[in-house]
Amino acid sequence: MLVEFRVENFRSLRAEQVLSLVASKDKTMQETHTVSTGLKAVPHVLRSAAIYGANASGKSNLIQALQYMRGVVAESASVIQPGQHFAVQPFRLDAQSAQEPTAFEVTFLIDGVRYQYGFAMTAQRIVSEHLLVYKAFKPQRWFERRHDASTGKDVYVYGTGLKGPKHLWESATRPNALFLSMAVQLNSEALRPVFDWFVNGLVIFNEQTPLNPQVSIQMLRQAEGRRQICDFLAAADISIADIEVVTRKVPGHAVHWDVAAGKTEVRSEELEEHPLRFSHVTEQGSAVFGLTDESNGTRNLLFLSGPVLDILRKGLTLVIDELDTSLHTLLVRELVRLFHRPELNPGNAQLIFTTHDTSLLDAPHLLRRDQIWLVEKDRDQASELIGLSEFSPRKNEALERGYLMGRYGGIPLLNPNLGVQN
Repeated sequence: MLVEFRVENFRSLRAEQVLSLVASKDKTMQETHTVSTGLKAVPHVLRSAAIYGANASGKSNLIQALQYMRGVVAESASVIQPGQHFAVQPFRLDAQSAQEPTAFEVTFLIDGVRYQYGFAMTAQRIVSEHLLVYKAFKPQRWFERRHDASTGKDVYVYGTGLKGPKHLWESATRPNALFLSMAVQLNSEALRPVFDWFVNGLVIFNEQTPLNPQVSIQMLRQAEGRRQICDFLAAADISIADIEVVTRKVPGHAVHWDVAAGKTEVRSEELEEHPLRFSHVTEQGSAVFGLTDESNGTRNLLFLSGPVLDILRKGLTLVIDELDTSLHTLLVRELVRLFHRPELNPGNAQLIFTTHDTSLLDAPHLLRRDQIWLVEKDRDQASELIGLSEFSPRKNEALERGYLMGRYGGIPLLNPNLGVQN
């Protein structure tokens, strides 16, 4: 489970911002909305978090920061080429920040062990990297890496907890690659769980990585997956009795690389298509519709259902930018509640999402105060992330009204003369 994410000097996030999933001491809905860890330092972790803010406040940048960190972990050793620069974007509205490194750090739990991993980078290289492992109350520093500008070399310090040919991994690590990623590529079993959490345990949907319909389509091609998705849609009051995946061959073209000739060629081939057929049944009759006949909301919910069901089954961390896009507010509430139901979420999956849907704030038994976060920009156009709990709202306080009145920040500052012409 994700415990904490820290980011500094990334796009509009200039100063260090901290998104914490550590539950407060509040006992409200503790059994459903939090997970007991058995750890003294982090007794309970939240199952979900909602992030609010005006347009262009920086909510999406927070999601992109976590996504960018994930991408560097996944690709720096295998995809990034020697000498290649990173496309990282520091805060550019003051000269000093534009020249400073961008820093990321996450803390997460795997099988009761707390890992704290982070790194700092410029466009040219990794300037620092570290991993702390809490197998007991005190952390073990498995490794620390820092770039010495005076010598132009990286300096490594290792703890006794990290086993394996560390100096081999170190010598293979390029300036623009993470030690973690290179060590795992060279078969480090000790570091594999950390790498796998980023690559397999963290799922992010936003403009850069939209929903992939194939996940739901593949589930629909299996009897059990088909039943689960249809039940999911039925629970959301979508009047679809059944969904059929029709596989058919269609003429098309494919591009092939001819190794001997050293060139590509386009060949005519039969390609597979998998159109969907939706069966609607009412008391007056029935009909079958295609995907384009369904509403945007139904399509979004369908393509979200497969990943959500898979994430709940595997106990992963799901991060979604603008969860409420094309979804009715009641559907958004039910999606959030899925993660709060231990019987449907036995693997302790988490949901972190940005939204403009203020009705969620006062929805009965939906969110605790410590699950709500606000993003707003200061005078320098730098984004600040603030937990609602910092405002100490009363338990019976009307949060939606207070938020829209600007009591907690995170709302647009509207020009009263907007649209008025002389």
